[in-house]
Amino acid sequence: MTDIFIEGGRTLIGSELAEVSLSVSGIDIAQIDAPRGRARLAIDARNLLVLPGIVDIHGDAFERQMMPRAGVDFPIDVALADTDRQVISNGITTVFHATTWSWEPGLRSGDNARRLLEAIERQRPHFAADTRFHLRHETYNLDAEAEIGQWLAAGRVDLFAFNDHMDGVVADISNPRKRNRMVERTGLSSDDFDRLVAHIVSRSADVPASITRLAAAARAAGVRMLSHDDATPAMRKSFRDMGVMLAEFPTNEETAREAATAGDAIVYGAPNVVRGGSHTGWTRASDMIAKGLCSVLASDYYYPAPLLAAFRLAADGVLPLSEAWKLVSSAPAQATGLTDRGTLAAGHRADILLVDDSMPLRPRLVAVLAAGKLAHLTDATRLRGAAAMPRETVVAA
Repeated sequence: MTDIFIEGGRTLIGSELAEVSLSVSGIDIAQIDAPRGRARLAIDARNLLVLPGIVDIHGDAFERQMMPRAGVDFPIDVALADTDRQVISNGITTVFHATTWSWEPGLRSGDNARRLLEAIERQRPHFAADTRFHLRHETYNLDAEAEIGQWLAAGRVDLFAFNDHMDGVVADISNPRKRNRMVERTGLSSDDFDRLVAHIVSRSADVPASITRLAAAARAAGVRMLSHDDATPAMRKSFRDMGVMLAEFPTNEETAREAATAGDAIVYGAPNVVRGGSHTGWTRASDMIAKGLCSVLASDYYYPAPLLAAFRLAADGVLPLSEAWKLVSSAPAQATGLTDRGTLAAGHRADILLVDDSMPLRPRLVAVLAAGKLAHLTDATRLRGAAAMPRETVVAA
């Protein structure tokens, strides 16, 4: 692997921006404020920001590559390869593909979850981004419990989330537009969809015990857990008591405050920040950040959002950029137990972004290093040639 020298950028070291150079050797950062030495390749980072790569703990935009239109499927390997290019080109160097395994057939079925997991495991060596599996378990999907327990025990799941969208499904059945979207996604007839929902709802009494068993299985396997859309402080506390320490998209300030008081990681969607509010009409993420009630931003359904959100927070005066960047780098790394990334430090993975911030709300990625490899470059004029190497002495025979 080629050693790389990043020269003269405004580099985020801890909470400060400093004009220093970085030396990359192999997959790691070798030295901060280093001389070039014998690095074969140098990148001129003058007038650019040098930032840690983005760690995205919840993104499901890959579903659009798998099914760009309702009922139109593309091969999973093609979809994942395209997704890898998308995440890297948006500065995401570690990505957790948030895969929903629901009681529904179709896009969020067990068959699709199995195919996706197998494809990630098979293609992982070929991805530029460190690609991981975040399993979102619909808690009413009782038939999946045994197999999920096996996946957890085998170390195949990197993050495990408890989702419960059943109340929303029941409420949306009477809304023609939302109902049609749900039915199309499953591939069922309208009558068959109704019968399936009625069957799933009839087993609601068995759901709490299933959650308890799966949480125990995840704890035993050392897999970190999230609860999705916590609606009350009591709900958050109940999950915390089972070892679920990440609160994902709490639906109101009261619940987020309870999570923050207990020291839980609190995740909101970066698109919420970029758009100025939630598309569902729920909590406004920038308000939660200003109140100290959000510690992690995730791409959710839009891969460009984490990069844009950090700069939006800085431009709006919510946080300095150095603090805003922690929401998409060091904080998600810490929340998921990835201690080797999220900050620029000697010995850490060389996941590094070079960003042109001359337009504050429209940062432009110039280069992305992922595990020491130059994975994305938009300006080849910033490349510098090989350092002069000593000539070998030729001894005459």
